[in-house]
Formats: sequence, structure tokens, C-alpha cells
Amino acid sequence: MTTTLTRTQQAWQLLEGLSDPEIPVITLRELGILRDVREGAQGLEVVITPTYSGCPAMGQIEDDVKATLAAAGLKGKVVTQLAPAWTTDWMTEAARDKLRAYGIAPPHACASEQNGSANVVQFAARSTKTEVVLCPQCGSANTTETSHFGSTACKALYRCLSCMEPFDYFKPY
Repeated sequence: MTTTLTRTQQAWQLLEGLSDPEIPVITLRELGILRDVREGAQGLEVVITPTYSGCPAMGQIEDDVKATLAAAGLKGKVVTQLAPAWTTDWMTEAARDKLRAYGIAPPHACASEQNGSANVVQFAARSTKTEVVLCPQCGSANTTETSHFGSTACKALYRCLSCMEPFDYFKPY
């Protein structure tokens, strides 16, 4: 029995392994950036959501999606969807594990998730309670933030006070 994939299924299959240009060990799907592949009025549409509005990798991601589809003979349009806004809660457990193995501390749950009110915008002062960020190198909780911005705006720079290694922490959004 031969199974023929639809264009949408074929596109999902192709894009499943497409990695993030800034963190090549995780895929766009695992990161939660690749939201949907659908048939639109003008043909195939691939829906992506940036991790934040100024993410410099979005142009490269769009080019990579188009190139991946084109290499398989598929033509598609990339649609950038800003709402709902991306959240680190969309990351898969596999992405979190891969970040840790790559030397980046994965994000904690978002504040809205911790308060039991997912997807609710809250205008309140940030808690003064400091989150414990485990070192991805040695697992120590004896870490400190050295800069609120790391190698990219979505990460903070930390140092482990046990093994003395610097590392990025993917900030929760």
C-alpha cells in the first residue's frame, strides 16, 4: 500500500528538522517558532512567530523555510504571526534538554503560568524573588547573573560560582 502525502504533510515533514540559526542544536518546531503549515488562499503558508519582535534571526528563518521548501519542489509563503506572542512555554522538553546539553540554561516557566493564569498580560512590578538558575555545565545552583543580556537579547549572561564557567540563560517570556 502506497501512501501519498499532502503538500501540507510534506512541508511539515521537511520543516520538522530545520534548526534555529542562532541555536543550531534545536529545531524551529522544538523552539515553538514554527507554528503552522496550512493551505491558504494563495497556496502553501508556513506560519512562524518570532521569539521577540526585534529578533534578528527572523529574516534568516524565513529564507531557510523558503529554501527548504524550494529544494523539494514546493512553493510556499512565510507568514509572520505576532499574536499570540511567543512564550518560552512553547518550547518542548526536548528543546530544554538540548539547550542544557549545549551549555545554555533553559528557561523557567513564565510568571503567567506560575500564577495559574496562562496567556494573561499582567501589569505589575516584577518579583524581587530571585530565580535559581542551574549551571548547565555542573548543575550547581550557586550561580549569579552578570548581565541581563547575553549573546542575544533573549538570553541573560550568568556565571557559575562553583565551576566558574560563564553561561547563557534563556530568559522566560
